[in-house]
Amino acid sequence: MIRFKYVILYVQDVEQSMNFYKNTFGTEIKFITPEKDYGELLTGETSLSFASVSLAGTNLKKGFLTAKKEDQPFGMELGFTTDHVEALVEKAIQNGAVLYEDIAVKPWGQKTAYVKDPNNYLIEICTEIQ
Repeated sequence: MIRFKYVILYVQDVEQSMNFYKNTFGTEIKFITPEKDYGELLTGETSLSFASVSLAGTNLKKGFLTAKKEDQPFGMELGFTTDHVEALVEKAIQNGAVLYEDIAVKPWGQKTAYVKDPNNYLIEICTEIQ
């Protein structure tokens, strides 16, 4: 059996990054190493995880691109659904996110907005597709 188990974001400060998601989206911390260089949030069956850039570098000898605030976000996103898009966008901004695309309603009726988290990762905040 194959399962999609986790997504790991490479960040400068694991604990700070985890606290942004905990405080914004109400996720709980499942695990963080004593060194605070790796951690996982409880997000259902698939974990949202964080690794420090330095720890990731020990695993990926060929290197990798890091998310930088002065760059555009990577061509990927994390999606969170809610019935209250406006309120969650505001909460994300209060916790350090930056609005990237304002709230819009898609032709199929879904309400969406995009913010960049404090590490420049793109987050879609939206209603469920009906």
